[in-house]
Amino acid sequence: MNAPFSSATLDRQPYDVESIRKDFPILSKYVYGKPLVYLDNGASAQKPNAMLDAIRHAYADEYANVHRGLHFLSNAATQSFENARETVRRFLNAPTPEEIVFTRSATEAINLVSYGFEQEIAEGDEIVLTIMEHHSNLVPWHFLRERRGAKLVFVPVAEDGSVSLEDFAKAIGPRTKLVAVTHMSNVLGTVTPVKDICALARERNIPVLVDGSQGAVHLSVNVQEIGCDFYIFTGHKVYGPTGIGVLYGRRERLEQMRPFNGGGEMIVEVSEDKVTYNAPPHRFEAGTPPIVQAIGLAASLDYMLSIGRERIAAHEHELLTYATERLTAINSLRIYGNAPGKGAIISFDLEGIHSHDVAMVIDREGVAVRAGTHCAQPLLKRFGATSTCRASFGLYNTRAEVDSLAEALEKARRFFA
Repeated sequence: MNAPFSSATLDRQPYDVESIRKDFPILSKYVYGKPLVYLDNGASAQKPNAMLDAIRHAYADEYANVHRGLHFLSNAATQSFENARETVRRFLNAPTPEEIVFTRSATEAINLVSYGFEQEIAEGDEIVLTIMEHHSNLVPWHFLRERRGAKLVFVPVAEDGSVSLEDFAKAIGPRTKLVAVTHMSNVLGTVTPVKDICALARERNIPVLVDGSQGAVHLSVNVQEIGCDFYIFTGHKVYGPTGIGVLYGRRERLEQMRPFNGGGEMIVEVSEDKVTYNAPPHRFEAGTPPIVQAIGLAASLDYMLSIGRERIAAHEHELLTYATERLTAINSLRIYGNAPGKGAIISFDLEGIHSHDVAMVIDREGVAVRAGTHCAQPLLKRFGATSTCRASFGLYNTRAEVDSLAEALEKARRFFA
């Protein structure tokens, strides 16, 4: 569950990346006269025809609001929307679709859990995190620090980017109320031992939230096997649309949480002096939900499943290995994070050259990477970096694109020499 791939389960058929690339219209684009090399998948992935077609069909052929109408279109849209919830359940191997909550983003999903837990937090209670967390899994807990007096306890990261279970055991104490950890670092690619962390926390009846914004893309996820109480990911990184996130919540945890937003659909009855809330997941889906986004997300997940998640992960692992070799050979280039079993992300810098300058130069060669702090300032500070470039691979990337990245970086190095 924490390894990027399992060779024992790989399909014997060759991975036909060229056929896969034809499913993504934007990959035929040229930038500054050069073929687009899109290596910013960690920020947002490109979209397959299957998803684009599903969204068009939803708007053109069966659009209406859901759960409210008795007419044909509303029933059809409701069925497609709830089918999408079932697809997400299957993607995560959650026990029931009622444990899948649609939100507007992964960020909103984490904030939803933070808000739901706020009334359980007393001054001095602790929330355990790692220093690797994306700001979306840091700032909501800072809200509880500011409003409730909670204490944030950070598990350190080793020089190679790994985290140890022993450090988690030391961090979890009698005042720990929640553990919130990334499944896979968006900067280092480090895969966190979430199954072992959950087992450790469960011994003390401490809930665990796993931020799967990167993990859901690159790893096979089975929330029942992991044993987490919450698992969160976002649509646009799994080749789906923007405007939708997913919260898996263990049923008993969701039933204990108060609603995040108030409005239509999340209630059973409203009177002048009383409100009765709906059961999960609808309790947390106030107002018109992201209907078409959910349908598009389901199409993207089905697309990934049709290729095979283990096959995708093996392909990405091959690219990561090759890219590490190519980039390591470049003078004055430093790679951040080399933890065993890391996912398909490489963050790096060129000595003496700001990451923004590097990114702008290689963009002229058609190569798109991320440059900056990657919404992970505490982690970069731990490594003494102010910013880095990040190449993040997806199911459609190729070895030839890794070569293009390496050649563009050599040009950037010579340009600033």
